Amino acid sequence: MLQITINGKPVTAREGATILEASVEDHYAREQYDIAVMSLQYLKGVQEKDESGLCIAEIPGIGLVNAAETIVTEGMEILTKSPEVIERQKQVLKDILDHHDRDCRNCSRTGNCELQDIQYSLRMTKNPVTDPIETVPLRADSIIVRDDNKCVRCGRCVAVCENLQGIGAIKMEGDGMTARIVPSKGISLIESGCVGCGQCITVCPVGALHERDDVAAVTEALKDPEKYVVIQAAPSVRASISEAFGYPVGSGTKGKLAAALRALGFDRVFDTVFSADLTIMEEANELVERIQNGGSLPMFTSCCPGWINYIETFYGEMLDHVSSCKSPQQMFGAMVKTFLAEKEGIPAEKIVVVSAMPCTAKKRELGRDHQNAAGVPDVDFSLTNRELARMIEQAGISFPGLEDEEFDAPLGIGSGAGTIFGATGGVMEAALRTANDWLNGEAQEAIDFTEVRGISGVKEASYKVGDLELRVAAVSGLKNAAELLNKIKAGEVQYDFVEFMACPGGCVNGGGQPQQKASVRMIKDLRTERALSLYRIDQADRLRKSHENPEIIELYNCFLERPGSEKAHAYLHTQYQAKGE
Repeated sequence: MLQITINGKPVTAREGATILEASVEDHYAREQYDIAVMSLQYLKGVQEKDESGLCIAEIPGIGLVNAAETIVTEGMEILTKSPEVIERQKQVLKDILDHHDRDCRNCSRTGNCELQDIQYSLRMTKNPVTDPIETVPLRADSIIVRDDNKCVRCGRCVAVCENLQGIGAIKMEGDGMTARIVPSKGISLIESGCVGCGQCITVCPVGALHERDDVAAVTEALKDPEKYVVIQAAPSVRASISEAFGYPVGSGTKGKLAAALRALGFDRVFDTVFSADLTIMEEANELVERIQNGGSLPMFTSCCPGWINYIETFYGEMLDHVSSCKSPQQMFGAMVKTFLAEKEGIPAEKIVVVSAMPCTAKKRELGRDHQNAAGVPDVDFSLTNRELARMIEQAGISFPGLEDEEFDAPLGIGSGAGTIFGATGGVMEAALRTANDWLNGEAQEAIDFTEVRGISGVKEASYKVGDLELRVAAVSGLKNAAELLNKIKAGEVQYDFVEFMACPGGCVNGGGQPQQKASVRMIKDLRTERALSLYRIDQADRLRKSHENPEIIELYNCFLERPGSEKAHAYLHTQYQAKGE
């Protein structure tokens, strides 16, 4: 560790740190002193540079330096608030603001905007517009909306699509503050290879990228007395929705989530963890059948719609490896509009199924073929975690003030296995808990398959399951997925079962999660903190195996007959279609 000073205050810095990193990594100094370096481009693990002119500091005797590039040395004196630094930053900020739509009142990022933070810091919140910007229309492309009027040309969205996801569906066209983010090929994002993962939205520092907003449509449905409106909440929503209301990252608020959904006026409030358990029943059964009957191995999971879009687009020749199971979101909708509709005597066409998801690709999933078990769409609307938070806020509900409540039965009871679906490796571990019992013919003590946990992009393990040596892998992030798929095609690796998640770290880092600023991402690993919240819930749950869920058992006994039955296949399974590059 090195000892330096920033604005005359003592700071401890690790060897090899940049000035920008040193200004945030010393927790005590960061909290006690005003030493932060400004940045609008840098994002840890995504784009570790900032050439905007804002990310600067002064070293006496040397002058202004790029704080994202300059490595600290022992005894270095650094100024981040000198007149020269501030004057230069104000010039840069003025240029950005002169090309930025400043209608903050109607922006979804107001109050959680990195540009606003810089304005406040430089006391330029009332800086007059010299000339009105020439606005251009919003571009709604599938489920992603691009607003060039708010874009600050930081390049983070391009970097995450290229560097983390390995797709490169977008590029920066033009120079300076008049550049535009456009599809890298074709005229639409889908033509360019976009799979709808939404990672570009989560890294945007302002409101230039956002998902299609379905809050108004859901609100209208709630007002319609002829509609029976139900909602399901995905596992990882309980691990992160509270961040939108000021809670620390990783705060689990399952009870308050259920209470908030009920306060919004939904007729029934259910838990997608139930259908995650249902997915395991069908998926584990399919895996066992493939192993015993010589089916295509390895079997790939099918829970993640971003991953399904990806393999259909880029690896269509490998679709026979993908489980035919619908995702938990769609399975839930299918059961509401068949099983629950029949049980409660409500016509399927009067039921509106809404889902609260950590994902943007879930919106695109609604329009897929073979997702209409009752002859109507399984799910009608999918809200991201961000949309749900706005809906709660707009309704005047005090989230922190809510008392914990439970989800409704029968589709609201889930196991710990279903809960950990939200973390990379969670689907794999949940399936192993069930397959291990089934292939051994009796309940096993093994519950925690920790080798597939953690945020590593690729995790491999081998387990003795019955008479089999089951070789498994869990992959998150599409760049990692491509590398593993290529190895499988080349015969370089052999597995029996592989879990794929489009977003790095899984659903806890999904494209629909609450947006956290770069300053938070530098000191917090969102993926780890949120995942730990789910594992804590699982550890405390008395019910930790999907096949032991009494509501799942009852569903099969009175409706679906058995996992993999003809009826189960009709309602809970689907098909895929190669799209070509």
